[in-house]
Amino acid sequence: MATPHHPADHTPVTGNPYNAPGGHGYHPAPGSFTPAPGGYGTPAPTAHAQPACRACGGRSAGNFKIRSHVGILIVMRFEHLDGPFCRACGTAVVRQMTTRALCLGWWGPLSLVIFNPFTLLWNLFSYLKYSKLPPSPPAPGHVHLDAGRPVLRRPHAYVALIPLAWACWVVFQIVAHST
Repeated sequence: MATPHHPADHTPVTGNPYNAPGGHGYHPAPGSFTPAPGGYGTPAPTAHAQPACRACGGRSAGNFKIRSHVGILIVMRFEHLDGPFCRACGTAVVRQMTTRALCLGWWGPLSLVIFNPFTLLWNLFSYLKYSKLPPSPPAPGHVHLDAGRPVLRRPHAYVALIPLAWACWVVFQIVAHST
């Protein structure tokens, strides 16, 4: 018959015994349990470890940051998602975040002129980096993220035409009235 565990059987420690970011934990009583090297859910580090895709577990992955920007009048929100992602999953995330930036990123003056164009350029470079990766199959029991339609075939991407047309009209009016 197993004996129930009691909190007194554990000795409190400060620090982070299981590699979880920023937490405190308990060490089990000596000799009762030994965590795997690297902590829970992480394999032991090897000298030639290649990152696996965080979405599907594919072995050929790149660690590139993908960004999105939301600008509403004077309020802005910057979003990003770090890899590693494989070619298929990276393409899917780039398409989703770029469509979000095209739809919601233009609605403030600084967002229209500065932040959203740079976000879109950053995502273009990330897309080019992911497209250079070799294709890799997902890990057993996993699937790639659904890439969906390309960005320019998504209706939400064309919402960007409204603030861009307005900005062109403003620039045209400034030039027309200054001469």
